[in-house]
Amino acid sequence: MAGALMPMIPSLSVAAGGEGYRLLELDGYRVKWGEQRLGASATVTYAFANSPMRFENARNCGDLAPATALAEHANIPLATLKRETDAAFREWEQVAGVLFQEVDDPGDANIIIGSQARPRGSAYANVTYKPGAVDGIKAIEQALVCLNPEHAWKSGFGGDADAYDLRYTLMHEIGHAIGLDHPGPSGQVMGFQYNEAFDRLQPGDQRGAQRLYGPGVVSAAN
Repeated sequence: MAGALMPMIPSLSVAAGGEGYRLLELDGYRVKWGEQRLGASATVTYAFANSPMRFENARNCGDLAPATALAEHANIPLATLKRETDAAFREWEQVAGVLFQEVDDPGDANIIIGSQARPRGSAYANVTYKPGAVDGIKAIEQALVCLNPEHAWKSGFGGDADAYDLRYTLMHEIGHAIGLDHPGPSGQVMGFQYNEAFDRLQPGDQRGAQRLYGPGVVSAAN
């Protein structure tokens, strides 16, 4: 069996009628970007770490190295990382009402993507939320996504399950960053076990994202 995608943080999770997804709960609250209402759309910015960054209270990704560390250690050029990251964001954007915009300055970004300064596991995400809840929902304040530069990475599936596909892994971690948890070990991109049975978001992934943000432009048109 393939190695596991590492969980974001220990959390309480709520299944949604056995429909293949779980909404992330932190400290007993569901979390999402934008309006604190299930089904409300949101616009989220992201950027790549370009210098060392430290986040004192982050359980995961507390020490970020520049994203270029993947080129230095894992032979993943920054251009490749950016291409695969953009494609991963577009997967979620096509199925749910959440839009992603890249910005240059990580200080202006909602989601910051970088390398792990203290390598462990494969990849993690970290989510923090703002004070105040509405109907049990808190607004996400910031999310971090960090990749282990010492892990084996690749672009595209190739049968070697020890080397993780960047796009698949980023789709998974972005799912955490927008408010989804693991529904189980496999069957969805948000499953906690890496596998190469599919390279697109699965029905459960889509339903979970739509529960949080409503349908995307593409899904609404079909």
